[in-house]
Amino acid sequence: MYPGKVPNNLVATFSIVGFDPETEELGIAVQSKFIGVGSVVPWAKAGVGAVATQSFANTSYGPKGIGYMESGKSAEETIRLLTEEDEDRELRQVGIVDAKGNTATFTGKDCYDWAGGCTGKHYAAQGNILVNKETVDQMGVTYEGTEGTLAHRLLTALNAGQHAGGDSRGKQSAALLIVKEKGGYGGFNDRAIDLRVDDHKEPIKELIRIHDLHQLYFSRSREKNIVEIKGDVFHQLVVELERLGYLERSDEHSEDAVLDALRVLIHQENFEEREQKRGYIDLEILEFMKRAQ
Repeated sequence: MYPGKVPNNLVATFSIVGFDPETEELGIAVQSKFIGVGSVVPWAKAGVGAVATQSFANTSYGPKGIGYMESGKSAEETIRLLTEEDEDRELRQVGIVDAKGNTATFTGKDCYDWAGGCTGKHYAAQGNILVNKETVDQMGVTYEGTEGTLAHRLLTALNAGQHAGGDSRGKQSAALLIVKEKGGYGGFNDRAIDLRVDDHKEPIKELIRIHDLHQLYFSRSREKNIVEIKGDVFHQLVVELERLGYLERSDEHSEDAVLDALRVLIHQENFEEREQKRGYIDLEILEFMKRAQ
């Protein structure tokens, strides 16, 4: 184990970087006993690569690493270039994946135990001051065995790492960064998902919760969830619109009144991405209404 007191500026962390060849998304999920870890560890650029820099984190590894990959260097070459020019490299830890799916991880010999990493197909997992090696190993195994979006796979792997042991100092913050060409709001940047939990008793659980909300607000409607507002769906919608104060309680509502009230709710709650043509509803919105207080 580590000798003496651990410095406050040590980013004691576990993280996983990944690449999805089908969507060409790149991303990082990270948890730490460190406030606001999302402002330090994750760096990524669509079409280029993703970097997680931690331990005595050298934040220049983020932009420099992306620059090296943008010039054509692989993940492994990038780590070599970053560390060979850093006099304190033995205190650093970094994981990288490039836009071709190549991965690499580095743990300096002076990082505090347990510290280390592993790589697999399209991912690199690493951590320092961990309860055990299983934290990193379980992240890799879980990532490989999980289906779904890159964000879902990274979060599931991160959560598995926590259950396997996690940071020996405890829990405080977590972050998820996913980049994709024109994947940001309005298509104006590449930040498809950029979520942070800066200070929380259960940061990974909270990160998963707000990721689910993010998907509710910004994911496209699935065809199977789009239904006509009639029969039982109409009745349920009226009940929820009344309960939430968008309709006055009444024994009878006109169709236009109900649809007008639904439109107000959709715009009030920022569900424009899930708004359907008049007379239809995405059932995800109705389920949200049922859960709302």
